Amino acid sequence: MTGRRLVLLSSGAVLSSLLALGCSNEGDAADTAPRTSPVVATDPAMSAEVPRIAATLFFASPDGRALVPVLREVALAEGLVPQGREILNAQLQGPPPPYGPVMPAGTQLRAFYVTERGDAFVDLSFATDARHIGGTSAELLAVYAIVHAVTANLTTIQRVQILIDGREADTLAGHVDLRRPLEPDMSTVRGAGGAR
Repeated sequence: MTGRRLVLLSSGAVLSSLLALGCSNEGDAADTAPRTSPVVATDPAMSAEVPRIAATLFFASPDGRALVPVLREVALAEGLVPQGREILNAQLQGPPPPYGPVMPAGTQLRAFYVTERGDAFVDLSFATDARHIGGTSAELLAVYAIVHAVTANLTTIQRVQILIDGREADTLAGHVDLRRPLEPDMSTVRGAGGAR
């Protein structure tokens, strides 16, 4: 049975578990969303024996003006929070050519958790703040790459708040307000009814 089929078959079990537990941070498998990404990139270091799912990640278009969804295989994890960590770690590894990175090199995922309301919190290393390239457009793409990577792949999550080094931050580089959880903004995504 393929990883994708396993995920699809277990979606009902995830919903039942979440309702029974009354929270969203410990499910039986990751929720998935329909994927229409134009590129499939695989991690050559990933063992063939590890069950995998297709995750939609978001990187900068070659012209740097929008996000582009890119399909990449990531390890299948047991539960919503572990699957979120796998997806975010893949997002932070960087893009395949010809796409551009949206986060500074060295940015690390410190923690990922989900509240009972279904809001996700993504805690990134201080490198995000210290080495961000700056500019409104670049900051917008960095923030929404994280928001979209979570919400596109874990469909029970509707909003994402980014923390820096374990604390709430006003912004990454002075332009995008991070003081509250953010909903997806498809105007930042090219080829998804958003940016052109």
